[in-house]
Amino acid sequence: MRPLHAAAALLVMVLWGVNFPIGKIGLQEMPPLAFMALRFGLVAVLLAPFVRPPTARMKEILLLSFTLGFLHFALMFTGLKHADSAVAAVTVQIQVPFATALGVLFFRESLGWRRMAGMALAMAGVAFLAGEPGPGSELWAVGLIIAAAAVWAFSNIQMKRLSDVNSFALNGWMALFAVPQLALGSAVLETGQIEAIRTAGWEVWAAIVYQAVVVVILCYGIWYFLLNRYRVNQTMPWTLLVPVFGVLAGVVMLGEPLTLRLVLGGLATIAGVAIIMLRRPDTVAAEIRNA
Repeated sequence: MRPLHAAAALLVMVLWGVNFPIGKIGLQEMPPLAFMALRFGLVAVLLAPFVRPPTARMKEILLLSFTLGFLHFALMFTGLKHADSAVAAVTVQIQVPFATALGVLFFRESLGWRRMAGMALAMAGVAFLAGEPGPGSELWAVGLIIAAAAVWAFSNIQMKRLSDVNSFALNGWMALFAVPQLALGSAVLETGQIEAIRTAGWEVWAAIVYQAVVVVILCYGIWYFLLNRYRVNQTMPWTLLVPVFGVLAGVVMLGEPLTLRLVLGGLATIAGVAIIMLRRPDTVAAEIRNA
């Protein structure tokens, strides 16, 4: 990989990792579903009007907007609101073993002993981490993040079947479909969202802009460029840095504790994910960012 492209890949990993504490900052003043509705609303405004509508695939994109746009992000950001961002950055990596297992089930991919060992190690790392989440994390919130990872793995199957759709068109129209679902979910399940929007400080709006503009448009734009230029086994290993930067950002930006349990659980999880990805990187979806 050319040095400039390697620097771009590293930048994307840093920005994706920092997204965890930035998202948590936004959630301090805003209910999670309302926050995500605003985030997807901005993505839709910035992308949907400027890309050709994939009219032949709208039904599939609508279904994806429910599983990924609504269900995954509702679980993920509700969990993030009540868990340390560092814990969330590590825990969500369990999505890779989940995706691998579903790949075996739906696509009849082979599952050798090395990948099985990687899955077991990653799950053991998350289990160790969740056994005592720490004072800033509720156990049920970690459970929601694990559930969000499972939903992402299922959504991965849908994304594979939509791989021929322009990435910006997919993101823009999925966001457009997700907004009313999130808004309705917020109206039914949350309270105080109107007041939260009215009184939100600049930090909340900055977090929304960061997630829409930096994470979705800038980072995915760079990432898809790299995926189109280089082999998967040259690009996917970079994503192992996301939880590392996520943990460091949580410690630096939010003052979250860097406990021995977090370090050991994180190392085990990342090592397990690395075994899965580095053995058969072509089976891991390019859309692994999470966030």
